[in-house]
Amino acid sequence: ITTSNCTSTHLTAFLLTGIPGLEDFQIWISIPFSFMYLLAVIGNGLVVAVVAWDRSLHEPMYVFLGMLAFNDVLLCTVTVPKMLLIFSQGSSLSTFPACLTQMFFVHALFLSESAVLLAMAFDRYVAICSPLHYATLLTGSLISKVGLALVARSVAVVTPGVLLILRLHFCQSNIIHHTYCENMGIAKLACNSIALNSIYGLTAALLTTGLDFLLISLSYWLILRTVFRLPSREARTKAFGTCGAHICVILIFYTLAFFSFFTHHFGKHVPRHALILLANLYLLVPPTMNPIVYGVKTKEIKMRVL
Repeated sequence: ITTSNCTSTHLTAFLLTGIPGLEDFQIWISIPFSFMYLLAVIGNGLVVAVVAWDRSLHEPMYVFLGMLAFNDVLLCTVTVPKMLLIFSQGSSLSTFPACLTQMFFVHALFLSESAVLLAMAFDRYVAICSPLHYATLLTGSLISKVGLALVARSVAVVTPGVLLILRLHFCQSNIIHHTYCENMGIAKLACNSIALNSIYGLTAALLTTGLDFLLISLSYWLILRTVFRLPSREARTKAFGTCGAHICVILIFYTLAFFSFFTHHFGKHVPRHALILLANLYLLVPPTMNPIVYGVKTKEIKMRVL
């Protein structure tokens, strides 16, 4: 830390301490986390490879699945290696630019994960509710535009959060009691007001992830309404089968994300180590579970992998 005057300092690095209160157990926590990370990288890597190499899987449903798997590999790789280093060696320094870069990618990849799940819900809606228009609506051109749009949205939403961090003045402590750099964890070290950061973060979360969840819920309400109107039981079973894996993935992702979000903002009596563990699990569990769920539920993916 370089001192500019008696009351304010310019931080050159942050010290990430890991999970407060569980320092003696972190080496044991690293074992299941390492196993989950290995599963996430191998499982999602196999899904990406299968979708990319097999031309018969170059359909919207599988392309979106490939996007989700690729996003999952990036999401857990941005956080887990540094986390495991902290668990094994103790507190770790992260330079100011490196911390901001990690923060940017954590939030951007989380938003793009939510956007891909929304695109997959739209794909299932069209396939079941308007099957005759499926081929004309979900073209290769549209999928490419969706991919670009979700990247653009993530960048557009997260960049102002980074700029709001840069306007802050930091004083005294450079210690972040966490395993990775995230927006409010950095902002809380500032000596000037962070009200704008807090308001923007909450608003951005509600207008992106929150809105995505509402639109996904609407899509599945329309899907269920259509499915229950199908004449035969076999047709209903087949329709449910095409949505089963996606519903499981949605429940895993949003349940953990919203539980962590609301606990962090409103659970004043929740121990800090529980909040940090939740923040790690909602970034690691979905990438670990997604390829397992799709491997079990999606016959085409399972057969190609085998």
